[in-house]
Amino acid sequence: MAQCFNPLKSNQMRFPATTRFLFVLCLLAGTTALASADTYRIVHTYPHDPKAFTQGLLYADGHLYESTGINGESSLRMVDIETGRPLQVQPVPSKYFAEGLAAWGSTLVQLTWETHVALVYDRFSFRLLRTFPYTGEGWGLTEDGKSLILSDGTAHLRFFDPATFDEQRQITVKDHGVPVTELNELEYVHGEIYANVWHSDRIARIAPATGKVLGWIDLTGLLPAAEHSTPEAVLNGIAFDAAHDRLFVTGKLWPKLFEIKVIPEPVKPGPTRKRK
Repeated sequence: MAQCFNPLKSNQMRFPATTRFLFVLCLLAGTTALASADTYRIVHTYPHDPKAFTQGLLYADGHLYESTGINGESSLRMVDIETGRPLQVQPVPSKYFAEGLAAWGSTLVQLTWETHVALVYDRFSFRLLRTFPYTGEGWGLTEDGKSLILSDGTAHLRFFDPATFDEQRQITVKDHGVPVTELNELEYVHGEIYANVWHSDRIARIAPATGKVLGWIDLTGLLPAAEHSTPEAVLNGIAFDAAHDRLFVTGKLWPKLFEIKVIPEPVKPGPTRKRK
């Protein structure tokens, strides 16, 4: 798959509209889904902070947690899902552009974009406990009960030891043999890795052992175009409530958080045989 230069992420939205448009065309051409696509049904709509540049989202023990980005505006939050208001906020130092977020035991692990540092907090007090270095960029983060799983904007997902942050292994995400790049926010759902593809309305469902794309969830039209405040107000945020089998999605600068039900793509009938 051809790699597109990434002006939007690399310079924080300072490129002209023409450049952004050409980049999105290149991105869409390079990430055309070949596997089947499921659709969705909205179960419930909740308010969401329209100023939150959502980079990570998770649901744990009855609480919604969020990581927001932009240097000088990044934060770690616990959010009241019914009102969208932050109940607890920890500002992130301005040198960091906060990214993906995952829970591990009694801690929260927050990535940073280009500074190669993961921040580890106490989940209840939001007190910073320690930091871990890693190579490459930090985009999305989730966990499978054994490892932390990190995306870095490429087609690769990397697995890390939660205790040491040593890299254990990596997989290359492919759809019918074609690498899928721009993997962003992650969530582990029913034994699969869900991944937003940046500047796309699709979520890839990925086999964690092989990287194979098992299918797609097409969320086109989830937030009406009129409610997208900027070209950067894109889908980016997946949280799964395993106890009640609820799936939540939102986006950067979105005014709404959605609980959705995934609707499987209808099985297409095979060819019928003529009787002799």
